[in-house]
Amino acid sequence: MLKKVFASAVFGVEASTITVEVNVDKGIGYHLVGLPDNAIKESNYRIAAALQNNGYRIPGKKITINMAPADLRKEGSAYDLTLAIGVLSASNQIKADDLEKFLIMGELSLDGSLQPIKGALPIAVKAREEGFKGFILPKQNAKEAAIVDNLEVYGVENIKEVINYFDKGEVLEQTIIDTRKEFEKNLDFPEFDFSDVKGQEGIKRCMEIAAAGGHNIILIGPPGAGKTMLAKRLPSILPPMTLHEALETTKIHSVVGRVKDTGLMAQRPFRSPHHTISNVALVGGGSYPQPGEISLSHNGVLFLDELPEFKREVLEVMRQPLEDREVTISRAKFTVTYPSSFMLVASMNPSPGGYFNDPDAPVTSSPAEMQRYLGKISGPLLDRIDIHIEVTPVPFDKLSDDRKGETSVDIRKRVTRARGIQSKRFETSEKVHYNAQMNVKQIRKYCVLDKASKELLKTAMERLNLSARAYDRILKVSRTIADLEGSDNVNGSHISEAIQYRSLDREGWLG
Repeated sequence: MLKKVFASAVFGVEASTITVEVNVDKGIGYHLVGLPDNAIKESNYRIAAALQNNGYRIPGKKITINMAPADLRKEGSAYDLTLAIGVLSASNQIKADDLEKFLIMGELSLDGSLQPIKGALPIAVKAREEGFKGFILPKQNAKEAAIVDNLEVYGVENIKEVINYFDKGEVLEQTIIDTRKEFEKNLDFPEFDFSDVKGQEGIKRCMEIAAAGGHNIILIGPPGAGKTMLAKRLPSILPPMTLHEALETTKIHSVVGRVKDTGLMAQRPFRSPHHTISNVALVGGGSYPQPGEISLSHNGVLFLDELPEFKREVLEVMRQPLEDREVTISRAKFTVTYPSSFMLVASMNPSPGGYFNDPDAPVTSSPAEMQRYLGKISGPLLDRIDIHIEVTPVPFDKLSDDRKGETSVDIRKRVTRARGIQSKRFETSEKVHYNAQMNVKQIRKYCVLDKASKELLKTAMERLNLSARAYDRILKVSRTIADLEGSDNVNGSHISEAIQYRSLDREGWLG
């Protein structure tokens, strides 16, 4: 007897429906076709034990299972439940008249209990698009899938519940979530606050500008100056996530199975990979492509601490995603694209010893050592970082001051107001939402300079020997400074401040 059960495969952040055809006929054998990986091929052992421990069995007949489309590679253990229900139905051990109305997925334990799967959210989105009535999956993933409206989501703990639902008509508990209410409930304020930072008013100003325009920033300073402390607080001043951004971010984290019990991510991600990270782990890829750290940072912050310690080839692969804000991974038979619109925050010591330009430091670095140290970071990568700022140690009198600084709430209000100006400015553009995303044409349109400002910028370009890309970065940052002030035009003071935020372009860094 032939039965069809439906599942799904995730490629990138999108899902494709898989039709599992199960045929039970005379003979002996178990044949699984349709490009399954080893985890799927091993499923018959898990399925046999799970069925036996729940009063059922794999029939001693010829079982042929085809996973269509047959030319699409399938991977993972999430098809266990799909295959098991298909075998039971095709062998007439259960009746399942409504089987084709549901998408069924889950990994089986030997006792029949279900383990969570990856990619529940994109699978649920696809199930709704394909017109399925419902989605049956492990209970741990139910909240995540229930974010999708107009789809019945049933979270189950054991295969017995699924069998009884189809065979005996027992009711499954539907998971229902008010997506907007869930989103608002999870909009708690981040645990780190700028009021904890003593002194560093100039650096806080830079962080505010970076947040307001979505600019990449690098913090240069000796050990203990507070670079990491400042970076961790950047998400607290970024504008609250929109529901659309939350769904986008949750989708990516769902693919790698990192969505928590809340179901919907409402906090901007903050990722801080170690400097020993590989190319694939940072950018994404692998035999079965998975998103990397830069995609997991989508709509949030990627913090690279001690930037020169990262392998140069790892840093170089970031150049294209920083420009295009997406990662494309190509394989022989398919191509996947992951979004990667993130703010890059990097930190580094000013020299190998960490105390360059500090007269009180016991050890200083020679110009040759400085060149080798800074040479670990390529010029094209630095050009893609809009703001370079020096972080100096906080003096004792400010460290011991008990007065609280300005809170993240107050800073966030100004940042959100500036972002609002930019949203209105770019409302007709699909790809540009804030100043850091402007292309050359938009820079020329929205960063018009008067004669005095042009002369100021020309002088800076000649003295600092800046590249054309650095020129555009200065204009973008100037536009953000003007937006924070509520100014329609970019003037000399905005240009002057933006030029100060190109520390690594100054000759003093190379002695």
